[in-house]
Amino acid sequence: MAQVLETNEETIALRVVRALRDEIVTMALRPGDVISESDIAGRYGVSRQPVREAFIRLAQQGLLLIRPKRATVVKKISPDGVRQSRFIRESIEVEIIRRVAAKPGKDALAVLNGLIADQEKASAANDRAAFHTLDELFHRTLARLAGVEYAWQLIDDHKIQLDRVRYLTLGVSSSQRAIAEHKEIAAAVGKADVAAAEQAMREHLERAEVLLTQTIEDFPDYFE
Repeated sequence: MAQVLETNEETIALRVVRALRDEIVTMALRPGDVISESDIAGRYGVSRQPVREAFIRLAQQGLLLIRPKRATVVKKISPDGVRQSRFIRESIEVEIIRRVAAKPGKDALAVLNGLIADQEKASAANDRAAFHTLDELFHRTLARLAGVEYAWQLIDDHKIQLDRVRYLTLGVSSSQRAIAEHKEIAAAVGKADVAAAEQAMREHLERAEVLLTQTIEDFPDYFE
């Protein structure tokens, strides 16, 4: 019974981690906001133990600052953390796109174009949350097509700071640019052009530096 309870608490903690991470990335919880175990436990209808575990994990990921006997706060965005996130992501995703373009498979282009069509609908509706989810799905699908979907999990675990910046800059114009870049990536895959696919992916991910500079100028109080 004890082991079952521990497993349940672990599952609840992971759910709380995912929910809080989403709130932090989408700025429902902003840098500098104060949160407490009791408030979060009450909001999600869980005990304080899994919330405590979630706080510890999010602190390890650089999202929360836990101060003993003082308030826990949402950490400000680390520019260095954003740049390291981009480095990790680019290192892995360039190899992913090389593999996909080398052997795209007969349905790869259709799958990618279907996702891009959904992104265009979300952009037209100015639905930032939906576009963010579909953007993630496009890249995760590339990992699946390459046969290395676990690699996406590694990326996802290390790109949180980058995600915060990306969400702050999401709008119709930025989403349209991302869609255009996704189309270039998909077209290169459709032609099995490895060099063009790699170049398109590098240019797509390198834009993170421009977004970081823009976001620091627009939201200086959100950064360390």
